[in-house]
Amino acid sequence: MTLLIVGATGTLGRQVTRRALDEGFQVRCLVRSARKASFLKEWGAELALGDLTFPDTLPAAFEGVTAVIDASTSRATDSVPIKAVDWDGKVALIQAAKAANVERFIFFSILGVEDHPDVPLMQIKHCTEQFLQESGVPYTVLRLCGFFQGLISQYAIPILEKQAVWVMGNTSPIAYMDTQDIARFAVRALQVPETENRVFPVVGNRAWSAYEIIRVCERMSGQEAKVTRMPISLLRSIRRVALFFEWTWNVADRLAFTEVIASGKPLDASMDETYEVFGLDRSETGTLEDYLKEYFSRIMKKLKELEYEREKRMKKKRTPFKTPKS
Repeated sequence: MTLLIVGATGTLGRQVTRRALDEGFQVRCLVRSARKASFLKEWGAELALGDLTFPDTLPAAFEGVTAVIDASTSRATDSVPIKAVDWDGKVALIQAAKAANVERFIFFSILGVEDHPDVPLMQIKHCTEQFLQESGVPYTVLRLCGFFQGLISQYAIPILEKQAVWVMGNTSPIAYMDTQDIARFAVRALQVPETENRVFPVVGNRAWSAYEIIRVCERMSGQEAKVTRMPISLLRSIRRVALFFEWTWNVADRLAFTEVIASGKPLDASMDETYEVFGLDRSETGTLEDYLKEYFSRIMKKLKELEYEREKRMKKKRTPFKTPKS
């Protein structure tokens, strides 16, 4: 099976690529820059140059492709609007997949997309799900709600650097999951016929609030967090301002997502059926505590090594130079 992976240079996409290669798939990655994706080629993947915002570049990437895993999404810092990538681009990608008669299209969506039509990204994801389901392309939709990897910059690093950790008030607990585990489900879907034309939640073992995560980071780092509460009203005001300028529309659309986590409703779902259908063992799914423990263990070890080297240099500077006796 030749597998086309879209968004392979991203946080999730690179884990999907790594997993697919490890399981023996012939992998081709659709990338915009061969230079930035050179590490994928070193892993053993084939690179195909293309861009979702330029549909004419897509058909060549589908030559000989059996299945697609789409892990692409726009970023707040992108120069093109979210709609250009996450809607127009996905429509073009699905149409190219249909023309190539692919046997499966794996799409990553977001948990609860049908509940938030006023949030641009949620609405777009929901519409894309519907378009894919009506396209005639065999599909599997995996609904996610957050990555362990994102917690490092949000909580761990600020605490280590004694910087402010920004949190909103009564935010929704989120069932974060390691991208390596999400990749396991995505690749497994291609091997289980019962996953075809179905939608599954793929979330972590439990939902965590911001303050619970902060307490775990404090315990594992041995440092106290400087927590600063940010009123949701302030974020709403910033979003309204961002909507005035075309170059900040992506930021405004991303800020709209705060309405989802400000609702207080947990972003979580039962995974019983998902594990049963996929034939995977729940106990093999990583926990947030173990992920953070491993991260802090590596970082604290590195900090100790750097401190040791610093003390060695300082000691060497303090040692007086002795002129050899003639």
